[in-house]
Amino acid sequence: MLQRPLKDVLRHQHLCYLPMTATVRHAATEMARRHIAAVLVVDEEENLRGIFTERDVLDRVMMASRDPDSTPLSEVMTHDPVTIDASQPVRNCIAELKANEVRHMPVLDGDTLIGIVSMRDFLADEIAELDHEREHATIIWETLR
Repeated sequence: MLQRPLKDVLRHQHLCYLPMTATVRHAATEMARRHIAAVLVVDEEENLRGIFTERDVLDRVMMASRDPDSTPLSEVMTHDPVTIDASQPVRNCIAELKANEVRHMPVLDGDTLIGIVSMRDFLADEIAELDHEREHATIIWETLR
């Protein structure tokens, strides 16, 4: 799994793009409605300018006593987030997440944004792969008995 390119492990994602002028309340509502932990923040030409995560809601809004109804994402997002190319292997992505101390990373295919990955995504894939291997081991064991 660790050598597979990111584009092979990305699930079909319906990315949430919001303008820099959107409020924290709008972003939090969309995140809750879609059951996602991050939104991509774009400019008027839909170029990626930032990322806003559930951690940002806590650290940059709630702990700073900012009003979610009047605070625009441009003031509390992570500007120019670290991205990774979809052709990179999962191993490199995990290393980048750790090195940059981020939980979410936008994935690009060339200049096109195609997804977001998080450490949680890789954990779920690893568990699924281990379950698959256990099933095969069980079949082999039962065949040999």
